Amino acid sequence: MFAIKTLLDKTKGDRWIWLIIILLSMISILTVYSATGTYAYKTGKTVEKILLTKHLIFVVMGIGMIYIAHLLDYKYYAGISKVLMIITIPLLFYTAIFGANINDASRWVKIPLIGLTFQTSDLAKIALITFLARMLTKKQENIKDVKKAFIPIMGSVCVVFVLIAWANLSTALMLFGVSILLLIIGRISIKQIAMVCAGGAVLLLFIVFLGPRAATYKSRVNSFLHPEQQHSDKTYQADQSKIALATGGVFGKGPGNSTQRNFLPHPYSDFIFAIIVEEYGLIGAMSVIVLYLFLLYRCVRIVTQSPKAFGALLAAGLSFSLTIQAFANMAVAVGLGPVTGVPLPLVSMGGTSMIFTSIAFGIILSVSRDVEEQGSKKVIVGEIPAMA
Repeated sequence: MFAIKTLLDKTKGDRWIWLIIILLSMISILTVYSATGTYAYKTGKTVEKILLTKHLIFVVMGIGMIYIAHLLDYKYYAGISKVLMIITIPLLFYTAIFGANINDASRWVKIPLIGLTFQTSDLAKIALITFLARMLTKKQENIKDVKKAFIPIMGSVCVVFVLIAWANLSTALMLFGVSILLLIIGRISIKQIAMVCAGGAVLLLFIVFLGPRAATYKSRVNSFLHPEQQHSDKTYQADQSKIALATGGVFGKGPGNSTQRNFLPHPYSDFIFAIIVEEYGLIGAMSVIVLYLFLLYRCVRIVTQSPKAFGALLAAGLSFSLTIQAFANMAVAVGLGPVTGVPLPLVSMGGTSMIFTSIAFGIILSVSRDVEEQGSKKVIVGEIPAMA
């Protein structure tokens, strides 16, 4: 606890969010250490080697990225957003055509020289949210104007949605939902928001029924709605996850005692919440849920206290994105939604996902740091007359 207090004293921004980051990182290290046992056996490596050479490095890098991102004035992200969008849209096109095909989905691009792959949708989430926050702030005077505000905003949302949804529908839908929330906060008219939703619905139907993964989407939905009619292979992941939940009980089996890690295909990423429930029980599950809910609460406080519209929209968009993703992952693990490939933010193993999630946390903390500094200035100004 002393080490944590020392670290928090050297950082700026919301201290509670920093504490949430540290706690989620600790949960991640413990659970990934346990969940990678079978993976280590299959690859001929030790769990310690996987943890120390891969996951732990990215956790440390992630915290480093949070620290660097939170030191940069959040206003600079408005300019960075334009560059990110210029890079992101061609990169999404490239991924759809030439990306690495894994599980019938082209979501990954290999980084030259180092050989690592990353999901371009992770970059697209930050790019679109920062760009929308910038556009909604910049166009406030003409926010009802169709040509000056609505078309460029709708165009950016729909283009990114289509390019991501082509191979990663769950991520695209979550990002679209966050975009709609930002449009509401940004005072876009209900009529125009309805038009965006209608356009998104048309694009969604096109992708679901005519896209390259139409058969996969249909199979997953049918497996979720009618599991009794499906072959066991179709519901295997969901069934193994439910077994993990059922055997966890109130207190769980204890750290490292999971048995379902031997059967779940991705116990260290997509279904890591099932392993948490199995090993730490209902108490562990509720602890994780409370952490994400408390994160959302602290972020909403930042949004309401931010003196600038851009900072409020930026913090709102990124915090909604992180919490929606977290609850989508947990919903799949407990059987409340069809199987997706959405990781649990800051907990699931995944290098580039961890890095981009960390950058999002860093930007939120940058807005929080500005709120604190503005509050300090008001206090100082308010005290001068009294002292005189």
